[in-house]
Amino acid sequence: MGLTYNRRLLAGSALALLIALSGAVRAEDKPAVSAPAATFDVMSVDTFAGAFLAARTADNDYDYPTAIALYRTALKYDPANIEVRERLMICLFMNGDFDEGVTEANRLKDDPSVERIVTIARGVDAIRKKNFATAGKLLKYDGPNELDRMVNTLLLAWGDFNAGKTAEAVKAVEKMDGPEWYGIFKNYTAGMIAAAAGDTETARRKLTETIAARDEGTSATDTYMRAVFALAALEAKAGNRQKALDAIAVGEEFAPGYLPLQAFRKTIEAGHKPDLPVKTAAEGMASVLFAVGGALNQSVQNAPDRESAQDIVAFYLVTSYALAPTADAAVLLGGLAEGIEKADRAIDWYKRVPADSPLRRVSELQLGLNLANIGRTEEARAHLKASIAAEPRDIRGYLAYGSLLSDQKEYEEMAKTYDKAVEIIGPVPKRSDWSIFFQRGIAYERLKKWDLAEPNFKKALELFPDQPQVLNYLGYSWVDMNINLEEGLGMIRKAVDLRPDDGYIVDSLGWAYYRLGRFEDAVSELERAVELKAADPTINDHLGDAYWRAGRKLEAIFQWRTSLTMKPEEADIPKIKEKIRVGLPELEVKKASQDTGETTRSVAVAAALPRTAADPAKQLSEPDNATTVDGAKTDDKAPRPAVYTVNPGESLWDIAREVLGDGQRLQEIIDLNPELKRFPDRLKPGQILKVPPQAN
Repeated sequence: MGLTYNRRLLAGSALALLIALSGAVRAEDKPAVSAPAATFDVMSVDTFAGAFLAARTADNDYDYPTAIALYRTALKYDPANIEVRERLMICLFMNGDFDEGVTEANRLKDDPSVERIVTIARGVDAIRKKNFATAGKLLKYDGPNELDRMVNTLLLAWGDFNAGKTAEAVKAVEKMDGPEWYGIFKNYTAGMIAAAAGDTETARRKLTETIAARDEGTSATDTYMRAVFALAALEAKAGNRQKALDAIAVGEEFAPGYLPLQAFRKTIEAGHKPDLPVKTAAEGMASVLFAVGGALNQSVQNAPDRESAQDIVAFYLVTSYALAPTADAAVLLGGLAEGIEKADRAIDWYKRVPADSPLRRVSELQLGLNLANIGRTEEARAHLKASIAAEPRDIRGYLAYGSLLSDQKEYEEMAKTYDKAVEIIGPVPKRSDWSIFFQRGIAYERLKKWDLAEPNFKKALELFPDQPQVLNYLGYSWVDMNINLEEGLGMIRKAVDLRPDDGYIVDSLGWAYYRLGRFEDAVSELERAVELKAADPTINDHLGDAYWRAGRKLEAIFQWRTSLTMKPEEADIPKIKEKIRVGLPELEVKKASQDTGETTRSVAVAAALPRTAADPAKQLSEPDNATTVDGAKTDDKAPRPAVYTVNPGESLWDIAREVLGDGQRLQEIIDLNPELKRFPDRLKPGQILKVPPQAN
């Protein structure tokens, strides 16, 4: 079971370097292979209710083409239904159908519930048609929302630029009051307006201020790097080659190994004078929308409501792309599509990256990985091997191909691929090469060649000390093999400290406690892991095992049944069903061997570390008298909390009213679930909550 966990956790870790900055690839976990889309005959729907409910299902599954068709069918039966038209408009934008989305936005211009999207969409459409006066009227905003105020002010400043009022445009941006996070957007926009107008001095000053504020750049990395490129291009165009290279050096320090910047350096060193990235009002307005979309994409990556926030992120990026198609917008939109497991849509976005773009290499590698995600494995294999052949010194190609081989369980070929990558790296690896050694270690561990795997994990940590994924993998492996127990558990704890919201790493700590016989500690960590990754079958299965060993057998059976509903690996299904039928086998505690003086593995491991919440040795030796497999209680001294699975749309008030008969008793549920104290309103469908025993 430990290997299943590690394989799932690290399936996508090799991709962390594919896009060094934009965030379109996340190292947390790679999307699962997309199942073939179910065929659905839209024409067969002949009622409003049927069309609406089917449309909502498709919408929730991010199947925008089907949702669009069904919402339109629903509108045939009820043309005045505002809710249906709102969702139709949003789905059109999410699907990249900007013009059709604007048509619906015009119909909803007096609808306050979608005012934000409608206003920007209509304003951008006016800009595209060069109706700048109309755009100015639409985008004027005096409301309380800080983001809307900033976006609309920056867009209007570009409208002033188009009217020849450059000084007024820059002044309007500079005098805009707001929170500190306005800074990077104000400086970048003012700099780009000045640059587009030929005011090199002002442009240089504002862009220099942008890249000098590194702390602000960390929350808007795409905008920061755009400022680096713009300043370097400005200086090169002015004949200041060394100043251009100095600007690039600042960017390289901010984002080491960012290949598009390396390619740009070569362009400057060769004496070329690249064009400024923004020259027109439309391109400037697109840059505003891209900057906001990119920053929002960063800010919601680890938010509990990340999926619901993706709508507004995608809207800003799609709208930016409609105004001025850029490679970085296409790559970010491809990454968003990957995040919702829509590989076909991701492939479409990656194909839009121009052949001469520095991001083309990234898009080609991502395209290959997404081909594998939709089951076109051989096509993906050929594509990624060709990418390596085209640029054999680019280690990202090896990382991408190695990821495919890992998914296919071709560990011999995976090891050979990373051996070749290490050969390319040479005798003096850089910090950024840690992932190559990490992945090579995984390949050898899968091949049961620990003597070759362990040095690679240690080398990865030498290059990147405290890298949480490596700490987690190596620490867990040691615990699993009953060696270096204290050091191994310490590594996992450190990984959790570094990534407290990573459900997979928290699961690893819980499962390590389980393997050590510390079942109460295991339950505590695994319950938190389930909260973080509520829909993961392996984590739910682990929690079921821990519940069983902790004497909470009814909850264990419930958790195993929950795991079965989440499409676990085929090999695990019969094992889970057997546990539901008969439970886990009794633990045996043996005395020390008369012949060797050794203890059994379970006792040795349990005794190796300090005990906290419970006494593992006592748990292992005393019979469990809490419940039987069929749920009959025997000798519980105190009632245990029951569990409740959160349904879509439920609040704590709803749950308290449902299970306790009074919504005002929600505090009792919070007391049993301390993780709710900070954000009691952030419940997720499938989340498991403890509820007071009287609810039974």
